[in-house]
Amino acid sequence: MNNLYRKIYDAGCIKFGEFKLKSGIISPVYCDFRGLVGRPELLKEIGEALGDRAKQIGCDRIAGIPYAGLPLGVATSLASGIPMIYPRKEAKDYGTKKLIEGQYAQNDKVLVIDDIITDGASKIEAITPLQEAGLVVKDVLIILDREQGGDKILAKAGYKLHSLGALSEILSVLTAAGRVAPAMQAKVLEFIEKNQFGR
Repeated sequence: MNNLYRKIYDAGCIKFGEFKLKSGIISPVYCDFRGLVGRPELLKEIGEALGDRAKQIGCDRIAGIPYAGLPLGVATSLASGIPMIYPRKEAKDYGTKKLIEGQYAQNDKVLVIDDIITDGASKIEAITPLQEAGLVVKDVLIILDREQGGDKILAKAGYKLHSLGALSEILSVLTAAGRVAPAMQAKVLEFIEKNQFGR
């Protein structure tokens, strides 16, 4: 994973500095994997890693969460051969008016796929229409865990989080490689500790 961590950083998916998050909190680190759509080789490599994990976890379908999780879901499906579906952010007001795109059957086991997790709220929101359609969701697979308690919030809701890596692991690799200063590593670790959800 160390080589993949470095590639993810070099692709600009992880940035260090000062960033305002969706929650309003100012963070010394920002994670954004949406740019992977412009890096097909890296997207393919991440899809293969996610596909391997998906097969280990076991599922009938994978579900990418709009929007960041959609290309990840496609890459994972192509790598693993596991069919993909996805919940729409909004129902179509024409045609079939479907809330879920793709083929599935009642009681299919679905593995939800996304890029990162902070507090887990968007994952639970995306899982709801899947369960309402009679699908079984027990697991969520992501690239990176920000380690701010999202796993605990998902666990309380009955879901298990799986990730390719954790922010502290990537920090260690990047610091050892001289790409991140030890002072920034300490600052990010302190931020993670002070900004926990689900306690």
